[in-house]
Amino acid sequence: MAGGEINVVLDAPDAPRKRSVMDRFIDGIELIAAFFVGIVAADIFVSVLLRYFFSIQIPDAYDFGRLLLGILIFWGIAATSYRGTHITVDLVWANVSERKQRWIDVFATLVLLFVVTVQTYTLLDKVVSTYRDNVLTFDLRLPTWPFFAVAWMGDVSAVLLIAIRTYRLVFHPEEMEGGYRMKPVE
Repeated sequence: MAGGEINVVLDAPDAPRKRSVMDRFIDGIELIAAFFVGIVAADIFVSVLLRYFFSIQIPDAYDFGRLLLGILIFWGIAATSYRGTHITVDLVWANVSERKQRWIDVFATLVLLFVVTVQTYTLLDKVVSTYRDNVLTFDLRLPTWPFFAVAWMGDVSAVLLIAIRTYRLVFHPEEMEGGYRMKPVE
């Protein structure tokens, strides 16, 4: 380059797509789910280490493990729902045209949205009932409703992500990473 000129290619085919606010929101939810995986793994590791090597048990270790696992499950549902990386059965889908595959994907996502929305409503009822009934852990007598509330927030996140996925599948399939098509997990 002579004279300090800089040539910039704006439409490079391999240039990454600019991350929208929605994409960053989705990544944030996935990061939260990963954080809870780490918390559950650390809880199990420390509990086993203390129990087998030092004969010490963390107070409410069983309750914390159970409640954290519930949180992990609901945030995991949120993380896998948008990407479509969960296990799928594609006997019919694999044998139809791309147009029909897209409509099957939209229908399946709408069914998932309905099911997870109903699940979110019932989990909210569980949060409210554990709060009203003052359900406590066994050893430390800590309220359990905050754990249920964090799990419910994961479920709400799943509903939001599935709604975003549905919107993008119908109106903006090009915004789906890797296209709009679900990929079978092998």
